Amino acid sequence: MQIEGEYDLSTGAGLIACPRCDALHIERELEPGETARCVRCNTVLASPRAGAFTRIIALSFASLVLMVGAVFFPFLQISRMGFGNETSLFGVALAFSHGALMPLTVAVLGMIVGLPVLRALLLVYTLLPLSRNRRPFAYAVQAFRLSEALRPWSMAEIFVIGTAIALVKVAGLANISLGPAFWAFCGLIVVNAASNAFTSAATIWDAIEDAGMATDGREIVPETRA
Repeated sequence: MQIEGEYDLSTGAGLIACPRCDALHIERELEPGETARCVRCNTVLASPRAGAFTRIIALSFASLVLMVGAVFFPFLQISRMGFGNETSLFGVALAFSHGALMPLTVAVLGMIVGLPVLRALLLVYTLLPLSRNRRPFAYAVQAFRLSEALRPWSMAEIFVIGTAIALVKVAGLANISLGPAFWAFCGLIVVNAASNAFTSAATIWDAIEDAGMATDGREIVPETRA
């Protein structure tokens, strides 16, 4: 356990690094409403907010609902000279589920569907007991660590941007109508952006430690004054 204000440069105990510029700062406990920012680049390091965990859980459930619509609802419809066809993302996956393109299909679905869903479930698993002031579940540390590792690989927004560029090129050849799944993906991007804005990794780690579960053995406790 680390006393607030003490630090060890050899192990990093008592220090917090800026995720953008790697500047080191002395870690201390923050009260709700306080914000710790990097002195070099002004990046938010920690920002405890009242009710933030509940908002993240709600946004995670919203992303799961939107993902169901994005996968199974019609994504787009293409028509020309009286002939048309519409498809969903699930239908596209089934169409390419055989042959040499199957690994590519699995990889694409994993990046744009599987990882966002898994990350949302991991956040709910981690934060649900914390939002009720209860002890975290048994594997909360591993779950949140995995959710943070998956954050850069969640590529739903990249898929939407790539689809939009492709549709611009195809628009001159046929009539294209965007289905509800496309707009569900757009809503998913907004929801994920809001969830990331509310998520402070340092605050969640502190909450897990304050609930009595060890993370890396560097729990910070307030400095005792004589």
